[in-house]
Parts: sequence; structure tokens; C-alpha cells
Amino acid sequence: MKVLFIGDVVASPGRRALSSILPSYLRSNSIDICIANVENSTHGLGVSSKVIDELTSLGVDGFTLGNHSFSNYDFLSSIKKHSNVIRPDNVSSAWPGKGVAIIKKGNLSLGIMNLQGQVNMNPPTDSPFDYCDRCLDYFEQNAIRNVILDFHAEATSEKEAMGFFLDGKVSAIVGTHTHVQTADQRVLANGTGYITDAGMTGCVDSILGMDIETSLSRFTSKIPVKYKPAEGDAFMCGVTIELDDFGKCKRIDRVCEYE
Repeated sequence: MKVLFIGDVVASPGRRALSSILPSYLRSNSIDICIANVENSTHGLGVSSKVIDELTSLGVDGFTLGNHSFSNYDFLSSIKKHSNVIRPDNVSSAWPGKGVAIIKKGNLSLGIMNLQGQVNMNPPTDSPFDYCDRCLDYFEQNAIRNVILDFHAEATSEKEAMGFFLDGKVSAIVGTHTHVQTADQRVLANGTGYITDAGMTGCVDSILGMDIETSLSRFTSKIPVKYKPAEGDAFMCGVTIELDDFGKCKRIDRVCEYE
């Protein structure tokens, strides 16, 4: 099985990049299943059912979220309509939705799980490490061997810790949230693919997908100016993950495709 995991999709430039890049990329690279983190896909914060439908039409099969899962308030009432959309499992029990899903496509099945880090993250969560067994039990009960974790976290140390904690227990761990693609992709000793951050899909000349001048003013003047998404040429970042039939990762490679 060959999986494409797309890093945080940011606002309309990110969606536009997927529209121009993704369909042909899926075909030319023989991708079986495509997963995307979309917590910033609607105006830079949150997601909507309309965006889920839009990206599904482009070839995305499953969707993960993060701390901005419900920054678009309307999605609180609509997430349950989407069986292929998951939010972090270790959040408040008041959050609707779920933290695990099984994506089925043809004769292939892929488990996806979503956890949020606890270091410098808001809203605060329970320890993600304490939730791993619960998520993995779900996939074992459903006889799913290939499982990918989207670990949505700020601290690189916490992401690496999760990598070693779950090495051999999941097929791959893909970090999200920090929007900058890291160059540490590798297969760990017990067969788990790992990367600290898949990067983002959005405007190239930006600060994490946001308008440069607006973002700079928050640092220079200390005035909390409202963020706004950047405009301009965009790219798609992520990783391709090749899995065997026994839940192990054979290869993980970075992807960065420009419009």
C-alpha cells in the first residue's frame, strides 16, 4: 500500500494548490490512499463540510484535525456526518467526533488515528501517551494492521518521544502543527515510519501560511492583530509512505510540489 499524507492545508491557497497538483500526483505516483490534515483549511482556522467535500472530489480519502478542529464553530454540529474525519482522541469528552477511523478503498484498509501533544498546546489535553492503547485496541478489534498516526504537536521532543514510544506498534507517525517540513524522515528500528513534521500546504511566501506583514506586526509591535491568510503561489508538502501487508513501513519520503 502506498499512502500520501498531506501536511496542514492552509486556507484557499492550500486548497488551490491541491486542486492543481493532487489529482495528477495521485495518478503518476500510484497512490492508493490519501490523507490530509485540514484543521486550517477554511480561512486559515478550522474546517467545514464544504471544504471536506471539495477535497474529497480531488482525491483525499481521510482527514485529520488538531487544536483548531472547531475554530469554525459550525463544524461542531457537522463533524459526525463525516466518518472519514477525525479530531484528536485525547481532548475533552465534550468535543464531538472521534479520534480513530478506518479508511477502506477497494480491497485495502488503513487505520488512521489523531492525537494532540501536551507541550505548549491550547486547549490543553490529557497525555497522548495514555490514549495510544485505546486507539490501537480499536484497530486490533477490527483486524487492521496498517495504522498511521497524525501527532499534532508543538514540541519536537514530544514528537520524537511518541515515535520511539510507538515504534513497532503503528505503521507510521507523521507530525503536524508546526507547518515547517523537517528533514528527519526515516524508518525506526522496529518498522515504524517517522517524520517530525510533514510541513504545510499553502502559500509559499508566508509565515506558516499567514500574511507576512500581519504576522510580523504581532512580533514587532506586540499588538494582537488578527491573522489573515497569505495570498500568492502555493505548494503541497507531505510524505509518501510505503507499507507492507504486516503493518510495517518499507519507505517514507518527503514530498514538496509547487504550483
